[in-house]
Amino acid sequence: MFADNTLTPKEAVRLCALGTIQLSPEPMRYSELASAIRHFTSRITGPSLDIMGTSIELLRYEGLVEAVDGVGMEDDAKLTLSDAGREEFRTLMTARLRAAGSDVNKLITTLKLRFLHLLAKSDQRLQAEILIETCETEIARLEDLQDHHRQDPGFLNEWLEHDIGQLERHLDWLNTMRDRLDDD
Repeated sequence: MFADNTLTPKEAVRLCALGTIQLSPEPMRYSELASAIRHFTSRITGPSLDIMGTSIELLRYEGLVEAVDGVGMEDDAKLTLSDAGREEFRTLMTARLRAAGSDVNKLITTLKLRFLHLLAKSDQRLQAEILIETCETEIARLEDLQDHHRQDPGFLNEWLEHDIGQLERHLDWLNTMRDRLDDD
C-alpha cells in the first residue's frame, strides 16, 4: 500500500483476483481467473502493463489462495481462497481511496462497488462513507480550479462544469446507496 493507506495498481489487481474467487460459486481455474481479471480491469482502465504485470501465481506462494485440484499454473489448477486470502481481501476492500481521479482510482472504486456486498454491514457503511468523502473532495478540488480560472477564455469552465455535474450525480447515487445500506 501507499503511505496514505491507499492501494497500488498491483493491489487493485490482487483485490480483483481475490474478490473474483470469492464471488465464484466453485473453485476457479488459473486460466479462468486470469481471463476474468484481464477482462474486468481492461474494461475500466484500458490495457495497462502496470495493472496486468501482477502474477496470479504469487497469490498461491503467499498463501492467499489454495490449489484444490492440481498444483499450480502449469496444470491450470482450481483455486479457492484461504483464510489468509479472505483477510487480505477485507484489508484491501477497506483501504482508503485517493482523492484525485485516475484510471487506477476508478478501477479501485469499481472493485469496491462490485465486491461491497461481501463485507460485513459495518464495513459496507464505512466504505460508502469513504466513497462519498472521496467524491466530495474531488468536487471541491474541481470547484477550486474553476473559481481560480473563472475569467479565462476558452472552454475550460464549461468542461469543469460538466465534470462537476457528473461528480454531483455520482455523489447523489452514493448517498442513495449509503441510505439503502442503512435501511438493511
